[in-house]
Amino acid sequence: MAGFNVRTVLVTGANRGIGLELVKQLLEKSSPPEWVFATCRDPEGERAQQLKNLVSRHPNLVIVALEATDPASIKAAATRVEEHLKGSGLNLLINNAAIGGNGTLESETLDDMSLVYTTNVTGPLLVSQAFLPLLKKAAQGSNQKGLSCSKAAIVNMSSEAGSIQNVFIWHLGQAIAYRCSKAALNMLTKCQSLGYEGDGILSIAVHPGWVQTDMGSFMAPVTVDASVRGILNVLPTLSEKDNGAFVSWEGKVLPW
Repeated sequence: MAGFNVRTVLVTGANRGIGLELVKQLLEKSSPPEWVFATCRDPEGERAQQLKNLVSRHPNLVIVALEATDPASIKAAATRVEEHLKGSGLNLLINNAAIGGNGTLESETLDDMSLVYTTNVTGPLLVSQAFLPLLKKAAQGSNQKGLSCSKAAIVNMSSEAGSIQNVFIWHLGQAIAYRCSKAALNMLTKCQSLGYEGDGILSIAVHPGWVQTDMGSFMAPVTVDASVRGILNVLPTLSEKDNGAFVSWEGKVLPW
């Protein structure tokens, strides 16, 4: 994480798994961000307890309610963050909130496909739309040349399960809705890279590895700590040459 000096970060789906660990490791940096905004559906609920425990030790952590499938909730979250920043911009948006599922070609339903797509694709689109003015403000206020995660960036947490070429760990589960949603998220990332490059915003899709989380299964080979440490080592190395790319937590470029 050397040299990764990002002033303001927002992480969605921050109450568990990779999102929670991203928040923890960002706060534990020797030069932590001035503000870390951690969003989850219900900040007062039991599932946000670990996140709430961090607030007493880290006054630069702000927990924000955000339901990625609810446009009104997203808009309210963006307003709250904007008020908190008091005229400054948001440097790094990490769209991490997602849901899984292990439906097969035979068992997937309209409801399951729709919910997974809404959460995993439409959610990041709407969140990015809502925070775009703050990302633009950060880019405009920066004296850095080119594109970078410390200037202004959208990081979409994807999965190699959505790689059409690799179809990662197919033998362990078809997960049709999840795979299709992540392939679509990769396309969204590419579109964002083309649409926002002129605004000075970097857009990247990241595969965090097959991680030991509630969603990733405890059979997975990569610990949450190792995955997030890897991601936070990769992000500062990214620049305009990587805009729109699909990269792994180890920094490898993955095929679409």
